[in-house]
Amino acid sequence: MDGVTNFQSRGRMPPLNPLYRPIQALDRPYGGPDRPNVRVRSRAALWRLATFVPAVLTTMGLIAAFTDWFAMGGLSVFECVVIALIAFTFFWIALSVSTASLGVATLLWLRRYPASESQDDVRGMSVALLIPIYNESPADVFGNAAAMIDALQDEPHRHHFSLFVLSDTRDEEIALQELRAFHALRATLPAGTGVFYRRRETNTDKKVGNLADWMENWGGSHEAMLVLDADSLMSGRAIVALADALSDDPSAGLIQSFPMLFGATTLFGRIQQFSNRIYGSALAEGLARWTDREGNYWGHNAIIRSSAFAACAGLPRVRLKNGEERLILSHDFIEAGLLRRAGWSVRFLPRIEGSYEEVPPTLIDYVLRDRRWCQGNLQHLRLLASRGFHTVSRFHLVSGAMGYLMSPAWLALLVVWALVGQGNDGNVFQYFEGFDPQVRWPEMSTFKGISMLTFMYAMLLAPKLMSAGAIHRVGIPLRDLGGARQFVLSVLAEIALSVAYAPVLMVQQSVAVLRTAAGISETWSPQARRGGVYGWPTLFKFHALETVLGALLLVGMGLGVVTLWLMPIVLSLVMAVPLSRLSGVNLSTRRWTARQLATPEMCNTPRIIRRAMAERRRFARLLATPERMAAE
Repeated sequence: MDGVTNFQSRGRMPPLNPLYRPIQALDRPYGGPDRPNVRVRSRAALWRLATFVPAVLTTMGLIAAFTDWFAMGGLSVFECVVIALIAFTFFWIALSVSTASLGVATLLWLRRYPASESQDDVRGMSVALLIPIYNESPADVFGNAAAMIDALQDEPHRHHFSLFVLSDTRDEEIALQELRAFHALRATLPAGTGVFYRRRETNTDKKVGNLADWMENWGGSHEAMLVLDADSLMSGRAIVALADALSDDPSAGLIQSFPMLFGATTLFGRIQQFSNRIYGSALAEGLARWTDREGNYWGHNAIIRSSAFAACAGLPRVRLKNGEERLILSHDFIEAGLLRRAGWSVRFLPRIEGSYEEVPPTLIDYVLRDRRWCQGNLQHLRLLASRGFHTVSRFHLVSGAMGYLMSPAWLALLVVWALVGQGNDGNVFQYFEGFDPQVRWPEMSTFKGISMLTFMYAMLLAPKLMSAGAIHRVGIPLRDLGGARQFVLSVLAEIALSVAYAPVLMVQQSVAVLRTAAGISETWSPQARRGGVYGWPTLFKFHALETVLGALLLVGMGLGVVTLWLMPIVLSLVMAVPLSRLSGVNLSTRRWTARQLATPEMCNTPRIIRRAMAERRRFARLLATPERMAAE
């Protein structure tokens, strides 16, 4: 409390107004008093049937086809395991196709933009914009903050907004720059503008503890909190739209926006940015349709009812078998489940435009972030039995974990196809003298085998092609994508590059799952956002497993015991190191590559992004000056 009082005396934080935040129990239903006055009524039963039934039926059909193909003299246990792996992986592909189909149908059937509501019908709220940071670039954080404050001042609304930068930074030099940037920001704003800064002495419980500290000290002064990440950026219209939506829906506990990626300059960053912008809209529309009031929370760019979140979403620690208690890592999914358990709706509104975040610039940066997410998402499997969770909330937990478990399943299938080789006429087992597995291997080159493999590849590409075909209904003119020719080239390039990087990511995610299963903790470090090319020694060390695996498969092909149908995958694995090197190449440095994989944020940059970039440069110049601003 001394630290809190010290911050108040320096004018960095407002007066205390605590919000009671009890820790929840996951082994018994919620019994707290804070529930919505309006009963939440889900209207998604029909949409869920339209999404899940086709996915289940398609998966069953594929299982029947593979069973018939494998049953050339009876099914062995090994073949049953293979069929189970195929079913396990394919269902999630089919569900993605169903969700995208529902999204495309929604875009084609309904207007893209909802009718604007009169501000006279909106009840004004006190909303806190929270930016938790940890050893981030102060120029970028405060540059984004300045742009959002300016944007809100230009946007008509009935709400009262305050902005809090909540620092958990451990580096003293960065902390000093944060303080200088804060004072510089305050100096440019009109008197009375609600902008505050607080740095915790200890970063207990990481981001969860950072936000909890704010709620338990100042949360009572604000009806809602809009949680942002260090790299988050939102237009004034998007912020106001989220506040209006929460004010208009008394049953809503949390409303999640759909963050678009921006600022990517490297090849790998552009792939993610293009995919998110072009293919993401249809998937987001479909997801919003069938989740309805049982949506999910992604930890940022979402507005939350403060009292509801404090009353029913206080996270407990997870007790391990050895008695040790551990922090829930991917807290956002669980917090959404706790809100819904208490009777609050959790909504996803993908049509609110102007919500942005940045992206890992290279393959290695992406993998390092993915390892932390993998550890948190797999932890969710231990929480599936939590009492009172809605079925859809449990499905979100399963889905998040399956996003990582699919990779070792695909890797296992890759090993199986490598063993199968050319069928009975040539397979790996023939090289082990005296070993006969008593299995009649199906031949990959048969019409049935080719047909099923083609079908699976088509299902993988279907969401992308459907979404690209419906781009005119998303409200993006082709001129904002570089023109029709450039758009087609970008789609083809994204598909080709995604196919190239997919095997490498499969192996890396399998490694992440194994590291998690082995109890290897992933340390949290600030995300690399600037890009750059890693040195060859680092690349060879990082991708040694993929390279060796690809080389072994290539040798098997040379010996005639590994099917040539695996050649695209094998080439990607063998080329993992150069592909990783290529991922960090800066496309913006050359004129002919600058507009490749173009998105509207590149061709017709929104005003909020232009503002943020200008403010970032201004703060970078300010912080680069030698004079130091006194801490007082």
